[in-house]
Amino acid sequence: MILGEKEVVYVVSDSVGETAEFVVKAVATQFNGGNVEIRRNSYVDDFEDIEDVLILARTRKSIIAYTIVVPALKEYLDRRAAEENIMAVDLLSPLINAFTTSFNKTPHHQPGLMRKLDEEYFRKIEAIEFAVKYDDGRDPRGILKADIVLIGVSRTSKTPLSMYLAHKRFKVANVPLVPEVPAPEELFAIPRKNCIGLIISPDKLNEIRLERLKALGLGSKASYASFARILDELDYAEKIMKRVGCPIINVSNKAIEETAGLILDVLKKERSL
Repeated sequence: MILGEKEVVYVVSDSVGETAEFVVKAVATQFNGGNVEIRRNSYVDDFEDIEDVLILARTRKSIIAYTIVVPALKEYLDRRAAEENIMAVDLLSPLINAFTTSFNKTPHHQPGLMRKLDEEYFRKIEAIEFAVKYDDGRDPRGILKADIVLIGVSRTSKTPLSMYLAHKRFKVANVPLVPEVPAPEELFAIPRKNCIGLIISPDKLNEIRLERLKALGLGSKASYASFARILDELDYAEKIMKRVGCPIINVSNKAIEETAGLILDVLKKERSL
C-alpha cells in the first residue's frame, strides 16, 4: 500500500449504482468528505465482474459498498470479500429484510427496477406536458403526434380526460368542434383508431353550460347555453365525427374515470382489429 494514497470505496451494483454512490457520498460527508475516492462498477451480473473488483480492492485500503439483489451474486461477493479480508457492506439487505418481516412481502430480486420506475415517472411527466401543450386545439400539429385525440363540443370533459389519461402515460391532444371554426385537416390524416368522439345529451350539456355561465357571472340567456345553439353544435360535431370515422362515446352522466375506462376499452378493441 502506498503511503498517503486515497482510500477507495468500490461501489458495486447489478444496476446503475446511483443509489449506492449517493449513500457512500452521504456517509463521506460525515468525515468531512475524507480522502475517499469512489469508483462505481455498474451492471455487475456475473462472478467474473465481482472478481475484477476484488483484484483492485485487495491492492489498497478500500471498502466495497454494494447494491446487489440477485442472491447468488450477493452470496458470492460476501464470501469472496471475506476470503480476501476486504470489508463489503450490503446497503440493501437490511431494509429488504425489514420489508419482508414487517410487511410480509416477498422481494422480486430483480435488478434495475428503480430505473424502470424512473422511466415510468418521466413518461408520465412527458405525457402531462403534452396534454397541456396540445389542449383545446392550440396547436394542430399535436394531433399527428398524439396517442389519443379527443374531439367534441365545449364542455364534454376533453381537458380533464386528457389529463387523466396523461397520468396513465398516454399522450393526448384534444380538439373542440365549433361550427364557425373549420376542423383541422390533421384530424382527417390520422388513423381512425387514434381518435375518439365525445358526445353528450342536449339536456345535460345545457345544464353544464348554465352552471358554467353562472360561475363566470354571465346571464343564462347567452347563446352559449341556448338549446338552438347546442343542437347546432352537436349536429356539426356528429358530422365531423362521421367524416373522421372514429368511435364515439356518450359522456352524459359519466364520471371522468368511467369515461377514461371506456376510451381505453374502445381503443384496445379498435387497435386489435
